[in-house]
Amino acid sequence: MRRTAAAVVVLLAAAAFAPAGASARDVTLRHAGLTLNATLELAEGKSAGDGVVLMVHGTMQHNDFSTMRAFRTLLRAQGFSTLAVNLGLGVDNRRGLYDCERPSTHRFGDALGEIGAWLEWLQANGAKRVVLFGFSRGGQQAAWFAAERDHPALASLVLLAPINPAEFAQPARYEAQSGKRLEPVLEQARALASAGRGGAWLKNVAFLNCPDTSVTAESFLSYYAVGPQLEMPALLKRLRKPALVVVAGADQIVRDLDKRLAPLADGKRLSVAVVAGSDHFFRDLYGEDASDEIVKFLRR
Repeated sequence: MRRTAAAVVVLLAAAAFAPAGASARDVTLRHAGLTLNATLELAEGKSAGDGVVLMVHGTMQHNDFSTMRAFRTLLRAQGFSTLAVNLGLGVDNRRGLYDCERPSTHRFGDALGEIGAWLEWLQANGAKRVVLFGFSRGGQQAAWFAAERDHPALASLVLLAPINPAEFAQPARYEAQSGKRLEPVLEQARALASAGRGGAWLKNVAFLNCPDTSVTAESFLSYYAVGPQLEMPALLKRLRKPALVVVAGADQIVRDLDKRLAPLADGKRLSVAVVAGSDHFFRDLYGEDASDEIVKFLRR
């Protein structure tokens, strides 16, 4: 007799959520035609019912990227279990950095559906309180999810150096990073989308972390034709759960985030912590400083 995908997920999860033993376990689920995978790490003596931190990585990265791996370790040492996910980005069972040789069909908002699927997975397997943790672009996507969809299991958010997507869609920044002009590509993508050909390919273009790749017009527009409603200040105003934004004081990728958020920070609904001297990736001891702020927030 054929089992449903939901039944398979429950069987996989039953093994994954046994009392803490091995430090890390791979888990999977099916969503929107893709197998999604994640790494579950239960803190010593903890179960999913004690709470889980759901972690979302940055642009085209993965759950074992150095920043993600460091914070998984730091949080687990403080007694917090984590589920670090790999966003599918249109690739079945994707692992590791996104391969720029692969044409891109994923859309910016796809992450929201995947975050929701993992929250459902956690809730179905005993997690009543989930902290949504997002790094860089994953931080923006976590805030976007919480602002637009929310979830009964979602208790709070931790946003580590979240980006403002419109900054990455500025023509000057695009050209400085890629040596190519943004406007002609946007014009071509919009023309294709208007003609009902959003799935048509744009070839030999710069796209996100890829300097020369192929991408559908629909995918390109989802990342580079973003509106002000997706900026961090706008999203944070709409949150219904408490959030902590951790700012890297020497961040050269996301600049002046603390100044933009200062008018919103009230220490209750929104807290902002600045790790002085840290770059965007919170390397070395800066990660420990950021972790201290996160742990204080989560234990408050």
